[in-house]
Amino acid sequence: MELSLAVKFAILSSGIFLWIGMCTGVWKYAAIRSSPQFRAHYYIDISHRASLLYAPACLILAVLAYFSTWSATTNLLCVIANLVFFFASVLSYIIHGILKDTNNQFRKPHQVAKWTLPSILMTLFMLALIVAEVGATLVLCLGTAKFLFG
Repeated sequence: MELSLAVKFAILSSGIFLWIGMCTGVWKYAAIRSSPQFRAHYYIDISHRASLLYAPACLILAVLAYFSTWSATTNLLCVIANLVFFFASVLSYIIHGILKDTNNQFRKPHQVAKWTLPSILMTLFMLALIVAEVGATLVLCLGTAKFLFG
């Protein structure tokens, strides 16, 4: 079976997110066990759930890239656009979970440990995420629709 690089990256990323979800699940369990309130930190929980949700999302991207009629380069760029932001999001959740520095990364001032991030940085990141994920997924959907319906 010949799979494009886009499909291969999406499938492998699915497995990586599943593994990250399992590892953060162990972390979440340990945090719950050691907490007087029997709760994990907010961002430990989010990193666990987000990883498990991104795993099947990557498989959906793989299927869309597989059937998309666009060029291999276009499909690869669309998959990578999603994966970059999926991984960046989970990484930020893990960092906040380790640092326990916030329970809402959008609360101003935007803190990461002792550093304060400029609000414009958060805004630009979120706008880039929205454009990349929504736009790239739309492109893959249109390429798949073209395959399915001519």
